[in-house]
Amino acid sequence: MKTPLVSVVCVCYNHGPFVEAAIRSVLNQTYPRVEIIVVDDHSTDHSVEVIRKVVSANPAIMFLPLTSNQGNCRAFNAGWAKASGDFIIDLSADDVLEPNRIEKGVARLLSEGADVGVHFSDARLIDDSGTTLGFHSDRFPHAGIVQGDVYREVLSRYFINSPTLMMRKAVLEKLGGYDETLAYEDFDFLVRASRDFKFAYSPEALVRRRVVATSLGAWQYKKGSPQLVSTLRVCQKAAAINRTMDERRALRKRVRYEMLQVLRLGEFTLARHYAKLLI
Repeated sequence: MKTPLVSVVCVCYNHGPFVEAAIRSVLNQTYPRVEIIVVDDHSTDHSVEVIRKVVSANPAIMFLPLTSNQGNCRAFNAGWAKASGDFIIDLSADDVLEPNRIEKGVARLLSEGADVGVHFSDARLIDDSGTTLGFHSDRFPHAGIVQGDVYREVLSRYFINSPTLMMRKAVLEKLGGYDETLAYEDFDFLVRASRDFKFAYSPEALVRRRVVATSLGAWQYKKGSPQLVSTLRVCQKAAAINRTMDERRALRKRVRYEMLQVLRLGEFTLARHYAKLLI
């Protein structure tokens, strides 16, 4: 059997201090067939200079410097459009893959049926300097992680550390890539992917997720953040694809939580939209 190709799409935006470590973590994988596509989303720091230096020593890396800032979803889709792999990893340029991340993910997905489209794992949380802050499983113990059909759980609560995701190409093809109208991708991807595919979990920390003030997640609950509008839109999209009463209950749980957050921020128009979803 031919060893499947894995494509890692590394999206960079002003990640100058971290992007080289991200790329090298892909170069240092124990898995033998890896394609690296680095997309710079028109950084204004020294990211492009760092990337070009690494690429010059590793010419197999595909580098796509965008001429204007497109946002994470469009930037990833631009990279994914160039990808040839059977499996895909979306690697933020401030995160790091452990050396066996791809090997473990491929082995797990190959051992499952084609209906299992996404693999995820625990994550080591690190700061700017790479110092360990803890693990994702400190807040979300392994015993409480759901596998298989995770759609209802994804609707109701956060428990999947999205930088650890590895997916079959078929999943992204089914979804048409990331929704480019959104300010961030992970919640929407999890909802839409879990509607049609099962998920598999490994308890090992296969990714180091960097916790920094400039990350997208840090802007999730800030007044005026575009992420707030995107979260509402994902909830509205989920309402349209729900099939059962249990799924509707799960979405209501999420909607109540998000409505409380926007009320706390004084985002009353968004709160009214959430109220309509509850009704």
